[in-house]
Amino acid sequence: MPQKVTPWEVTGSIDYSKLLQEFGLQTLKDLPAVFQDSVLFRRCIIFAHRDFGRIVAALQNNKPFVVMTGLMPSGKFHFGHKMVADQLVFYQKLGAKIYLTVADIEAYNTRNPNMKELRETAIREYLINYIALGLDINKCDFYFQSARSQDGKKANAYYRLANMLARHATFNEFKAIYGTIEPGKMAASLLQAADMLHPQLPEFEGKPLPVLVPVGADQDPHLRLARDVSQRIKEFKFIQLSSTYHQFMPGLKGGKMSSSDPYSYIALDEDPKEVAKKINKYAFSGGQPTIEEHRKKGGNPDIDVSFQMLRYGLEPDDKKLEKTYKDYKSGKLLTGELKKIVIDKLTLFLQEHQKKRKNAEKIAAKLIL
Repeated sequence: MPQKVTPWEVTGSIDYSKLLQEFGLQTLKDLPAVFQDSVLFRRCIIFAHRDFGRIVAALQNNKPFVVMTGLMPSGKFHFGHKMVADQLVFYQKLGAKIYLTVADIEAYNTRNPNMKELRETAIREYLINYIALGLDINKCDFYFQSARSQDGKKANAYYRLANMLARHATFNEFKAIYGTIEPGKMAASLLQAADMLHPQLPEFEGKPLPVLVPVGADQDPHLRLARDVSQRIKEFKFIQLSSTYHQFMPGLKGGKMSSSDPYSYIALDEDPKEVAKKINKYAFSGGQPTIEEHRKKGGNPDIDVSFQMLRYGLEPDDKKLEKTYKDYKSGKLLTGELKKIVIDKLTLFLQEHQKKRKNAEKIAAKLIL
């Protein structure tokens, strides 16, 4: 199946080098040592960028910068979503101001026309997990697209910007970027552009400053539109947006981990015993059909989902990861043994995380009330 990467659909085998060319992205290189503290940067899971140099310069010169992202309140929060949360926690520790929006208007227009359900999912599945993963929500600007702020000046500035941006985009541009000109998707895209740009308004951070938007490659069309219109609108002097792009965590059966298929993902609130069954039954293996063949030919860790889960952060120690890679590739480590390593690590992580979720629920309840 040929690859298809859009904000609403990801299918086929993903060729990241091809995405670099198609989207005009740049590879990350020569980053300061502080980025080695992140597994995602260290292992090149965050593989590309646009204008990331602005963020590096802000860090090196102790200048303020914002990291802005949105969460789509649909389906279960799984390990694929965890990558964004981990990045926010990382940047927050580096001193970034975090803007976190619930994209409930986009979800309403493109996925689920039930605002009450979207709000409940955002809190139960996403916000609570973000807090449990270490995000200090009290130091974030957290909001819903449908209700930007109780401060009238801030709310007016945000929605005014979204409407003014509409003047600077065309039907042909939407068609070229998204392949569609459906009104709901157009409105959602312009609101997302306002999400990315509005931290630079006087009503928010007071002046233009670097804004980083970390995303999966499927969200790049939103970035392209926001970057283009930000430079056309003359009423504001926006600093061009920066962005980074991470690879998709593979689903258990291959392809992208997706909330639409419960057998492709591992949710962070799942029973560890059920997760063990999922791994054993569904996790795509890079091993050989028999033990004899595997000992002789070895396995392929590059396509083995269990190994990829270790690579995406379940095994934080690079030396241990490398040893597991070599042992599996040589045939010394069997598929069943590799799955057991993953199950043991998942069990420990989920048990600890689910304890943290209980405290996070109390924090979220106070925040929403």
